[in-house]
Amino acid sequence: MIAFLRGLLAEALPHRVTLDVHGVGYVALIPLTTFDKLPQIGAEVQLLTHYHVTDRDHTLFGFMTSDERDLFRLLMDRVSGIGPKMALSVLSGMPVAAFKDAVIAGDVKALSRIKGVGGKTAERIVLELKDKVGVVTAWQAAQTAKGTHDPKQEAQSDAVLGLIALGYKQSEAIKAVNELAKQPGIDTADKLIREALRSMN
Repeated sequence: MIAFLRGLLAEALPHRVTLDVHGVGYVALIPLTTFDKLPQIGAEVQLLTHYHVTDRDHTLFGFMTSDERDLFRLLMDRVSGIGPKMALSVLSGMPVAAFKDAVIAGDVKALSRIKGVGGKTAERIVLELKDKVGVVTAWQAAQTAKGTHDPKQEAQSDAVLGLIALGYKQSEAIKAVNELAKQPGIDTADKLIREALRSMN
């Protein structure tokens, strides 16, 4: 698996970039939210990546932030009928924060405005993320933590979201994170996720 690429930006199009990594050109498909954050051609850039393999193709997807990549994976893994192209369209059509707000509010109309999504897919996104996966509860907790500026609670919420994005059930993620948060020295989202993966595996 390729976790990230760091190199010189050789080409930048709204949905595709080429990075020169020590003389090797890597092509990655990107959402518009990532394109908007890219530096000038020739500048160094790091992209977080998702390597998607099928019988017909091997495709690399690139993201400027972990929030973008986490949402991309969540949509593909947890919403039926959504593949990488549709997940990329969702990210291109709405910033991550606005998408989370829409799902929390059950705003099907806002989601259906995204190009290629439509009403039925928007309803399925809300139903499967809100009711089946339960990720919305974690998003709401994260928003509350950021509003109160509680670093410990924010780290725990981010860790739960990270574990859900990796495919764990919300109840499992919350239980593991809450237990680990009681231990000294495990106080960041990265540490919580790492230790939770060890304990659950």
